[in-house]
Amino acid sequence: MMVYFQRGKTHFLVLIVGMLLGYILLPMLVLEVEMDGLMQSMPDLDRLQKQSYADFTNKAADSDVKYLRPHSDLNTVPRTLESDETSNLIGKASSAVEQRLMENHGVLSRQSLPTRTTPYIMKTNFLPDHQRLKILVTGGAGFVGSHLVDKLMMEGHEVIVVDNFFTGQKRNIAHWLHHPNFSLVVHDVTEHIQLEVDQIYHLACPASPPHYQYNPVKTIKTSTMGTLNMLGLAKRVRARMLLTSTSEIYGDPTVHPQPESYWGNVNTIGPRSCYDEGKRVAETMMYSYKNQNGVEIRVARIFNTFGPRMHPNDGRVVSNFIIQSLQNKDLTIYGEGKQTRSFQYVSDLVEGLYKLMNSDYDLPVNLGNPEEYTVKSFAEYIHKLTDSKSKIIYLPKSQDDPSQRRPEITTAKEKIGWEPVVKVEQGLKKTIEYFKVVLKDAGEIIPTGPGAAKPEA
Repeated sequence: MMVYFQRGKTHFLVLIVGMLLGYILLPMLVLEVEMDGLMQSMPDLDRLQKQSYADFTNKAADSDVKYLRPHSDLNTVPRTLESDETSNLIGKASSAVEQRLMENHGVLSRQSLPTRTTPYIMKTNFLPDHQRLKILVTGGAGFVGSHLVDKLMMEGHEVIVVDNFFTGQKRNIAHWLHHPNFSLVVHDVTEHIQLEVDQIYHLACPASPPHYQYNPVKTIKTSTMGTLNMLGLAKRVRARMLLTSTSEIYGDPTVHPQPESYWGNVNTIGPRSCYDEGKRVAETMMYSYKNQNGVEIRVARIFNTFGPRMHPNDGRVVSNFIIQSLQNKDLTIYGEGKQTRSFQYVSDLVEGLYKLMNSDYDLPVNLGNPEEYTVKSFAEYIHKLTDSKSKIIYLPKSQDDPSQRRPEITTAKEKIGWEPVVKVEQGLKKTIEYFKVVLKDAGEIIPTGPGAAKPEA
């Protein structure tokens, strides 16, 4: 028995020694051999330095250029890039570059950059820290959202845009991407987000019928879960929150014009209900958080709005008629064209949103232009402004399309001191010029019909 034990002990010791040799000593020996080979392959730096210096002095001795001539004492190290004079020159050059960069940064931090979509410069105000707010704009890359961002940036505030780019477009905000007060977060509001802000403008949601009908479940989730997430954020950081609701909550109204006190006439299971009912629930959530948790809220009910940066394929009346007219394509009216609409220019809406947010009034407010048009007369008006060769054609009426729409804006006038100031004709001319540029870049745009459609890039 002792013999077998001794043999086993010997084998164990041999195994340990082998492991030491294989895993520790052998790699060290290999590494040492590789390092020796590497050192031998390196050039003789001393020899190269002396040779380079000799070459320099030989070439410089024959030179007429003063800064190449060597010193008379060849035992003295020549003036190289590390000399005082050269260091001073480099220092001055670096200072000049830094100065120029600081000047450029100063300019860029006070204005926007002109782009193809926004070909003009907007100056930004400077606010001291105690006045400058951190403001979140959901859907800030969209049509209305991007114009609101312009307003807030020019006021001098820090703006954070949250957008998933379903209908929003990066080119709408490209002129602010360089600015130190601007931040972009690519994010879907149906998912939680943690930010520190003072105000929240919640605009995120597809707003044109073809786009919100494309994915009705997602539209409902955006209006409900998205609003719930923003309200949770507002509650946590004690921010004031404004919801952009819609005139669509009135449905096909039986009261005309529509005051804020009107409860509406909405088909809860129709193709438009995903948007109409989603916004109605969002309003309910806003007031529930106000009453239960003390969240500061504002609610704007937006009527038809138009202007530059409208999505060319959103299927709305203004964009469709302009795109069709500029291309001399048939102007399509769904129904007899007797249904009425009211149109406000986007800058008026932005001013209304800003005034409402910073007012003391927290009940719903209609924001729209009381000037009313039939759809047919509006098509004829655009046809005339564009000097188009298009003809007007009539197609079947869309389901649940409201027969009349006009805001009662007494509340806006009395409570926040707002009413539209831009004439429809003036706004249309600006919008037509914008779409001319869009068409020039695109070549051709096929207008979107009344049915569900995914936004085109």
